[in-house]
Amino acid sequence: MSDPIELDARGLLCPLPVLKVRKRLKSLPSGAELHLLADDPAAIVDVPHYCAESGHALLRQSDEGDAQLYVIRKS
Repeated sequence: MSDPIELDARGLLCPLPVLKVRKRLKSLPSGAELHLLADDPAAIVDVPHYCAESGHALLRQSDEGDAQLYVIRKS
């Protein structure tokens, strides 16, 4: 497996973090891992919902300082 791809969406408000995740995942092969950093309070709901609806796996969600880290594996 290759190194995870990092996407910094801090400072972006809904729906931009999810839109950026969707765009980045399109260009990645299946099984790729994306690490998203976001500080939008709506991302706590939006990112897990997007993953569930699109079939991608949300492997981990945790606080990282002033942001949240989402680890997503592309289906």
